[in-house]
Amino acid sequence: MKIANSFLAGLILIGSLGAVKSAVAADGVIEKDRLSADAYCHEKFASVDPGTLPTSEPDLVNSTAGDIVDFYGPCSETPTGKDQQLEQRLDEARHATVYDD
Repeated sequence: MKIANSFLAGLILIGSLGAVKSAVAADGVIEKDRLSADAYCHEKFASVDPGTLPTSEPDLVNSTAGDIVDFYGPCSETPTGKDQQLEQRLDEARHATVYDD
C-alpha cells in the first residue's frame, strides 16, 4: 500500500510540474533567470511571427520551430512588447538587406 501511495504521489507531482511548465510557456516565455537584485534578467522566449509584426496584436511563433529570442535586460520585458516588436522589425530589415545583395 505504501508503494502504491508513493507512486501515485509521484505521478501527481510530475503532472503538476508539467502543468506549471505549460502555463509559463503560454505567454511565450520559455526560461527566465533573475541575474541581479535590481531586476536584470536573462530570458528566452518565442519570437514574434513576422507577418503579425505590423499589427497591434502580434502573435508568437511556435517555440518548437526554433525561433527563440535570447534576451538580457529588464525583467519586465514581454515577448510581444513594443521594444521586442521594434527589435524584431529591425532584425527583419537587416536580414532582408543582407540577402537582397
